[in-house]
Amino acid sequence: MAKSETSGPKVSGWMDFLSGLVERHPKAFIRLGDFETRMARERIAEMRVERPIYVTGLARSGSTMLLELLATHPDVATHRYRDFPAVMTPFAWNWFTDHAASGEAPAEERAHKDRILVTPESPEAFEEVMWMAFFAGLHDPATSAVLDRATAHPEFERFYREHIAKLLVLRGGRRYLAKGNYNVTRLSYLQKLFPDACFLVPVRDPVWHIASLMKQHRFFVEAGKADPRITRHLSRTGHFEFGLERRAIGLGDGQAPEIMRLWAEERDVEGWARYWAALYGHVADKLDADPTVAAATRIVPYERLCADPAREMAAIAGHCGLQGGNLPALAAERISEPSYYRPDFTPDELRTIAAITEETAMRLARHAADVPAKAEVRAVAMA
Repeated sequence: MAKSETSGPKVSGWMDFLSGLVERHPKAFIRLGDFETRMARERIAEMRVERPIYVTGLARSGSTMLLELLATHPDVATHRYRDFPAVMTPFAWNWFTDHAASGEAPAEERAHKDRILVTPESPEAFEEVMWMAFFAGLHDPATSAVLDRATAHPEFERFYREHIAKLLVLRGGRRYLAKGNYNVTRLSYLQKLFPDACFLVPVRDPVWHIASLMKQHRFFVEAGKADPRITRHLSRTGHFEFGLERRAIGLGDGQAPEIMRLWAEERDVEGWARYWAALYGHVADKLDADPTVAAATRIVPYERLCADPAREMAAIAGHCGLQGGNLPALAAERISEPSYYRPDFTPDELRTIAAITEETAMRLARHAADVPAKAEVRAVAMA
């Protein structure tokens, strides 16, 4: 999704048309992906998917920042903006875009207006296109989207492994890196598929996090009203966090419909606070119950990352087993606290956020002693 200098985000007509074909005919594109795999069998025969890295958590938690930094490591391969909409046929689509490109595209601020500059070569989250093609109803708030060790989908699992292998060959990498907000509901399943997977779960102070979520939602609602293609693009890429098609992910605990009701009643602060607590509460439940997932998971406090980027990135690289490169130095150069907005909640709203999120923040703190949510939310709420 590009950003027009005068009118905000923009989706081209050809992108809207082709992404609509992928959305309406997923099985056809799965078959095309399988055909491509057969044609490339010799190229991917020796490729093994080892220690994939998953960045996952609620949107606006710093996940894009982590993705962009980790993607600079020479061992890493990930999806890029250029891979959409034909995500499931990476060889064929990248061949086409290489030959159709009119020249190197200049970097521009992405549609979110959050200072992140992107080009077609920038890393992006497109895994959800495949998950939606194979798992019906994943984004229905009335049903559970949680996939665990009991989940079995041999067709998807084969396709997914082959797709990752193709991406590694295409990008010349050894380690697959994926950002996917909804993968937070699939930690056990992903570990079942890849027992050596590494998980990074960014978490942010709820006051600032909710302020950022609300800001982005308002922005994409207005953009979607001005151009319906914006809303369709968000849905087709698997981004239901913002805009006119906003949905809470079902966690199997019955909270998603209640969160949707709060949003429908324009009680956004309470709705987002409950969503923050529910989603990260799900993470805490998983880490409490499953030591193997807990060992593979690093909680990444956004505030600590901004305060000491080099140190935190060194710890993240160590957790992921990424040797060499200059990730700590790049983090120190690129990461800073956001300055383009500030929370403007009322004292009552701050107390609401604190009351709803504090217990979950304390639970997360047991898994990452440096998560700064509890004390900071309490201090802000009582100010």
